[in-house]
This record gives sequence, structure tokens and C-alpha cells, in this order.
Amino acid sequence: MRLHEHEAADVFETMGIPVPQRGVTESVDGALKIAEEIGYPVIVKAQVLVGGRGLAGGIKAAANPEELRRVTDILIGSNIKGITIHKVLISSKEDIQDELYIGITIDGYSGKPVVVVSTEGGVSIEETARRHPEKIASFHVDIQSEFLPYQARKLLQKVLIPQRLINPCADVVVRLYNTFIQNDALIAEINPLAVLKNGSLMAVDAVLEIDDSALFRSGRIVPRDPERIDNPLERRGKEIGVTYVDLDGDIGIIASGAGLGMATMDIIGKRLRPANFLETGGGITEDLLYDSMDLVMRKKGLRGIIINVYGGINPIHEGARGVVRYMKEHNMTIPVVAKALGNHQEETWEILKQGGVHVITDVPTEKAVERLFELVGI
Repeated sequence: MRLHEHEAADVFETMGIPVPQRGVTESVDGALKIAEEIGYPVIVKAQVLVGGRGLAGGIKAAANPEELRRVTDILIGSNIKGITIHKVLISSKEDIQDELYIGITIDGYSGKPVVVVSTEGGVSIEETARRHPEKIASFHVDIQSEFLPYQARKLLQKVLIPQRLINPCADVVVRLYNTFIQNDALIAEINPLAVLKNGSLMAVDAVLEIDDSALFRSGRIVPRDPERIDNPLERRGKEIGVTYVDLDGDIGIIASGAGLGMATMDIIGKRLRPANFLETGGGITEDLLYDSMDLVMRKKGLRGIIINVYGGINPIHEGARGVVRYMKEHNMTIPVVAKALGNHQEETWEILKQGGVHVITDVPTEKAVERLFELVGI
């Protein structure tokens, strides 16, 4: 679960990381009150869980109440990448001289936390890695050990951070690592860590994403996951218990695992565009597949649906009943192709066929996709 910037900044502050004066509001009047307490100029930031807010116009400066009223009125209720802005963060506008980057995540290969620093702050770290790899350094931390200040100093020296900044930057890096560990985070990031003209440091942006599986250990109160998802289809997916990602294509996908789902997407993507990624996990029931069909069909402009499920622990024959029940109740006219293998597969095939589903009994997913291509006229 990714926190909003104002929530992440609150966490950072409790860990001793310097952050700007700030406040969050849902109204123009609230913004004016916060700015009056902070003092002008201020920065107004849309609180939406998407990247690239600045490039999308979601971060604006205001030098006086008139400007603040205008930009806040523009932002609240508008959209960034399809996500409605309900809240804005009002923070002090700092006098920045330079910008650095600090980030911590989990290395997927080693399974260890990796601390990344760069002299190129305020821009995409991926872009920096591609264009200027010499400006990035990283360190893998043994999860059984602490990350110590001397290790942070050595890491910072690799990217030639000025000597006067080594010790204060190392302190922020260690504090960010401790934030990462104590909150069971997947990502903790400051981009940028601003070097102010008075020589001090300030985390003028805050990113914190917590492992969903560890939320029960969090002592902080955070809204339930579905309430944080603006996309109504993705929110519905969370509510019914499936992983759903909304895409911009016209072929619906239902799969019983992430691997099956991604492989199906890749094969479809060679000639058509997936409308979604949906994986049910290991708890297939008749109602879950009914709800999954309903969710996929909420996407406008679908040309067809492909179902790719495997019955190891999943009772796919129960799921088949849910698919057919939905199709009959809603008089579906678009083609549905299913590849269903594993336990109860023969029973599953018969249920699906009787319900009007085009069943593929071959193992390769390519066979099912090719059949769908034929049915949609590709």
C-alpha cells in the first residue's frame, strides 16, 4: 500500500527526517488558512497516488493568496492520469540550491534491501541510471545487520557528494533506512532531498509504500485499501478479492495466477491489446468467477474475453458455473474463450461448453489466443 505524500511526510518526520512545514486540505479556504500559518510563498501538490505529478501539472507554486486561491481551485476536482484530485498538500517553498536522490527498495534478485543514492535528484532515477550511471551508487544491506553511518558515508562518497554534506546526508540515509525497516516497506524514497542555500537538508518529497501483508503490524491508522483506489474498476477488484489492473485495450482477461495472466497478456499483445490484468489467486468459487466476469464486462468496448485457469488447488468446475451463470443472466454476445486444465477439467469443459464458451483443451495458451483472434475477426 502506497501512502499519500502527506502521510509519508508525517512518518518521515517522526523518524527525524527534516520535512517542510505543511498541511493537507480538501478546500480553497483550507489552503488559504494553512498558507497563512506557514507563510508565502508555498507549493501546492495534488495528493494522488500516481507518478509524474509535476509533469502533469499537479504541482504548482503560489506567491500570494490570490495565486493560491486560483491554483487550488484548478487542482481540486481535476484529474491526473484519470485519478481525481480530492486533496492538496500545502507546503513551504524552500530556497533550494541543489537536489539529491535517496531511495531504498528490495532487490528482487538477492532479496536484500538496497540503498540507492544519486547526485541527480528531482528526476526519474531510471532515467538517471540510463543516461548517467556514474552518478548513482548502491549498497545491499544484510537484513540481519544494521545499516550504519559509516556505510552510508562510504556510499555517498562514491557519487562525489561534497564533503561538507557527507555527514548530514549520511544521517538522513540511515534514518530513511530505519523508516524502511520499521514500517515493513517495499519502497522508501526522497526525491529530491534538497540542499538549501543555508546549507541544511530538506526532504521536499516523500514516498513510502508498505507491504500489504505487513499492514496488520502497523500501529498507524490508515484507510482501508479500496478507499485509496480512485479507479472504480480496480477498487471493485480489491473489494471482490482479485488483483485487477485496468489497461487501455479491448480483450478481457481472467486468469487464476499472475504468471498465467501475464503470459496471456503477452501473447494477446502481439496482435491486440489487453483490456485488463485479472488474477483470482487460489480461492476460486462460483461467486468469485461470476463477480470476475461482471468486473471485466464493466470495461466499455470489449471485443472478447479469454479465461485461463489451472485447477491445482482451485475448484475450476465451481468457477465454470459462475462464468456460465453470468453469461446467461446477461445475454452476452461477445465471444468467450476458456483454457481450463487440472482437477475436474472434463467436468469444467462440459459446463463451459453448455454455457456457450469456446473451450480449448490444449495446453499451450497460444491455442486459446489464436481461437479468440479467429472469433473477433483478426
